[in-house]
Amino acid sequence: MTTETTSAPNFIRNQIRDEREAGRDDKIVTRFPPEPNGFLHIGHAKSICLNFGLAEQFGGDCHLRFDDTNPAKEEQAYIDAIKADVEWLGFQWAGGVRFASDYFDQLYAWAQHLVREGKAYVDDLSPDEIREYRGTLTEPGRPSPYRERSADENLDLLERMRTGEFAEGEKVLRARIDMAAPNINLRDPILYRIRHAHHHQTGDKWKIYPSYDFTHGQSDAIEGVTHSICTLEFEDHRPLYEWFLDNLPVPCKPRQIEFARLNMNYTLTSKRKLKLLVDQGIVDGWDDPRMPTISGMRRRGYTAASIRKFCEMIGVTRADGGLVDIAMLTHAIRSDLEDNAPRAMAVLRPLKVVLTNVAEDHEEVYEVPGHPAREDMAVRKVPLTRELYIDADDFMEEPPKKFFRLAPGKEVRLRNSYVIRCDEVVKDPAGEITELRCSVDFDTLGKNPEGRKVKGVIHWVSVTHGVPMEVRLYDNLFEVEQPDRDRDADFLEHLNPQSLVVCQAVGEPSLAEASPESRFQFERVGYFCADRHACESGKLVFNRTVGLKDSWAKIKKKG
Repeated sequence: MTTETTSAPNFIRNQIRDEREAGRDDKIVTRFPPEPNGFLHIGHAKSICLNFGLAEQFGGDCHLRFDDTNPAKEEQAYIDAIKADVEWLGFQWAGGVRFASDYFDQLYAWAQHLVREGKAYVDDLSPDEIREYRGTLTEPGRPSPYRERSADENLDLLERMRTGEFAEGEKVLRARIDMAAPNINLRDPILYRIRHAHHHQTGDKWKIYPSYDFTHGQSDAIEGVTHSICTLEFEDHRPLYEWFLDNLPVPCKPRQIEFARLNMNYTLTSKRKLKLLVDQGIVDGWDDPRMPTISGMRRRGYTAASIRKFCEMIGVTRADGGLVDIAMLTHAIRSDLEDNAPRAMAVLRPLKVVLTNVAEDHEEVYEVPGHPAREDMAVRKVPLTRELYIDADDFMEEPPKKFFRLAPGKEVRLRNSYVIRCDEVVKDPAGEITELRCSVDFDTLGKNPEGRKVKGVIHWVSVTHGVPMEVRLYDNLFEVEQPDRDRDADFLEHLNPQSLVVCQAVGEPSLAEASPESRFQFERVGYFCADRHACESGKLVFNRTVGLKDSWAKIKKKG
C-alpha cells in the first residue's frame, strides 16, 4: 500500500524528499497523537494517512501515542476504538501503544527543572483572574503578584500540589516567559493544573496533570520524533513548543510542521459537538452511520481503501482550501465499490406482481454473474416464480410521457428475465394498490424480438424465495453546507429529518448469507452494507452506503 499520488499536492512529503536529497539521512519518525476523549473522525483520517504514509514511504516509523492529559474526559472505550480505527485503515504503529502518561514522571522532573532555573512559578490567581491578567491581542498582559516567588517556595508548593494538599483551581504552575509577548501563548502559559481525578493509565498516583502544550513537544522529544505534524490551529503554539525544547534538557528537538485541516460540507468535525449528538440521543452512538467518525463510516459501508484514496485526492497544503465537497468522498467510495461489490437484487418498497399465465408451481432459476466484470465472483442463482415483488416506485397508474417502467397496458423487462405486461391493477377498499396482475411473453428471454422494443428494465424478487430484511437509507445528517458556521446559532437546528429512513425490504436469496460488513450493489438502487452489529445478532439489516449516481465524477469531467 502506498499513500503517494501525483495528482494532489503534499508539501510535507516534498519537504522531506528535499531534505533527503540535501543529504539529511536521519530516520523519519512521525506520530499520530490523538486525545482519547472521543472517536476519530474523517479529519483524523487525513492525519493518520499523512503521518503513517510518510513514515512508510521514507522507511521510517510512526508512533501511536495517546496524549492523555485530561482524565476527566478520557475513557478506555475511546482508546480501544482509536486503535481499532487505525488498524482498520490499514496502518500499524511502530512498537507498542504509547501514552503521554508514560512520561509523567519525566515531565514533572522537567517542571521542577524550570522552577529551579527561575522559568516557572506557582500562581494563586483564579482562572478568571489569569484570563484577565493575560491581556488581549492589542493590550499586553500584567504579571501575576505571585510571579516573583523564590525557587524554593515554588518547589515546595509544586510538590504539595502533586500530593493533593490543595483544591482544584486553587493553584497552577505557570512558565515565566513574557507577559508582553505579541503571541498570547507565550504570556506565562499554564504547565500544570490540579485535578483530583482517577486516570485510566496511572490510577490515583497524580493529583496534578500537565497541559497539552507542556506535554506534547516533550513527548515528541522523548520518542525521537523528527517531524511533529499538526494542523494549522497549532501554528501560534509553535513558538511555545520550541521554547520548551530550548529550555529543557530534552534528548532531541523535533520540528513542528503545520498543514491545513480537513473541512467538508454537510459535516461537523468538532468532537465536542459530535459528543453532544451522541449524549442527546440524536444519533445511535459514535458509530452511527450518519456520523463522520471512522467507525461510523465503516459501519455505513465505506471501505478503508476508499478513505485512503480520498485523503490522497485532497492533498496536503498549508493554505485553507475552504470546504471539500462531500461528493468527492462519495466518489472515492463509489469507485471502489463499483469494482469490488457483488451485485444482487433487492426491492425496498415491495409491490406484489402475479404472473397470470405462469403456473402456480412454476419455478425457473437463472444463473447470474456476481459481478459483470469479475469472473472471480460467484454466480448467483435467481429463481423466478408466479408471484414476484417489484419496487412500488417502478409502477404508475398515470405515468408521464417518458416513464419507461411499468404502467397499465405497458410492458417492461424483468432484469435477467422475460418481458411482462401489466393487465390489471388490484386495489383495497381504501383505493390503495395491493397487487398487479401481469402476463409474460415467453419468447423474450435473453432477446428482444425484431420490431418490438422495450425500453424499461426493472429489478424484482420472488415472493416465495425472497429474504425479508431491514434497509436503512442514510443521508447527510445536516441540511446545510456549514451547520456550525454561525457560532451564535444552534447547529442542531440544521438537522436533516430525512437523514434516516427505514424500509422493510425483500432481497434475492443470495443475500440470506450476507456476513457483517459485506457490501453489495443492489441493482438500480445503490450500494449497501450488511450492518456489522445487527447482522451479528442474526437480524438481516443493510445500510445504504452511497447511491449509484456520481456527481463528483461529472464535475471532474467538466473541469
